[in-house]
Amino acid sequence: MRVMRPSRGLATRRRASVAAGLGVLLTVAACATAAPHGPAPAAPHRQRGMAREKPGPHTDALAAAEPTAAGEGTGTAALARAPAHRGGGGHASSSPAPAYFHTLPPGAALPSGAQCARWVRARTITENKSMNRPYNRAKGEPVGPGFLAGDAPQADQLIAPRINGDFTGTTGEILRWAACKWGIDQDIVFAQAAVESWWRQTTLGDWESSGCPPGHGPGVDGKPGLCPQSWGILQNRYPYEKGSWPGIATSTAMNADTAYAIWRSCFDGYETWLNTVEHVGTYRAGDAWGCVGRWFAGRWHTAPAQKYIATVKNYLRERIWLEPDFQEP
Repeated sequence: MRVMRPSRGLATRRRASVAAGLGVLLTVAACATAAPHGPAPAAPHRQRGMAREKPGPHTDALAAAEPTAAGEGTGTAALARAPAHRGGGGHASSSPAPAYFHTLPPGAALPSGAQCARWVRARTITENKSMNRPYNRAKGEPVGPGFLAGDAPQADQLIAPRINGDFTGTTGEILRWAACKWGIDQDIVFAQAAVESWWRQTTLGDWESSGCPPGHGPGVDGKPGLCPQSWGILQNRYPYEKGSWPGIATSTAMNADTAYAIWRSCFDGYETWLNTVEHVGTYRAGDAWGCVGRWFAGRWHTAPAQKYIATVKNYLRERIWLEPDFQEP
């Protein structure tokens, strides 16, 4: 059965507890994320409203991309081309541009952002989200030390220094760039971004009376007494990602870059705190879908995480980003 498309005007709200959140998750197909970097008092669960618009043209460049078998399994497959070292070195510009970016194993050398930019620009994608254009033209900036301080030390040593949002392009190109840079299957990225925001960098969520970003106190963004804690195409959450502000709001590339850096820290096994809070099974490196679910639930394979994983997988099976009603050029 197909997932029901999100409806215009559906309220967005943070769920204060697993019990409250799960009741919504069982009935609402389009759910959203939480991205704590370390243990939190309670796992946040959220529901976002995303509009369904009138049909538009298919995105031919996206449709031509090689489908992935990894989406139905662990998501761990080798990239056809040998990547550059994680420290940021790049390949020669003569390297052929991969048609598809697959998930690279834990600890794998990752391509540099510059190399990924060359590969992505060699296979252009037409813009399908016109509201993103100003955000797609804006780059981010480094997050600084201690951004992943809640994880194992390797996260701040190897992953955080690579975060910079240094790319511009169309929305599809930016998501491919992030998939390449962090070694995650590109269709997982496409599907997760659809669940989170319908690929709209303008999306605001998790409205609260505190935890507001600078300049966005209660009431500033249109809801009296409340401010949005979550921002952009992946719904990065400001209280847990203060070092990436304001880039996660102003730059689509910075938003995606930060989100999948956090995914990579989880996937490489650096989020050992996941075994110290509520969890189902033992957190370990190499579970791509477990790390997708952790983005929403802040917990490891709990019921809310599993429901979120199922929603992302369903969008992936549908390849929802190619549907006519997804196109807003």
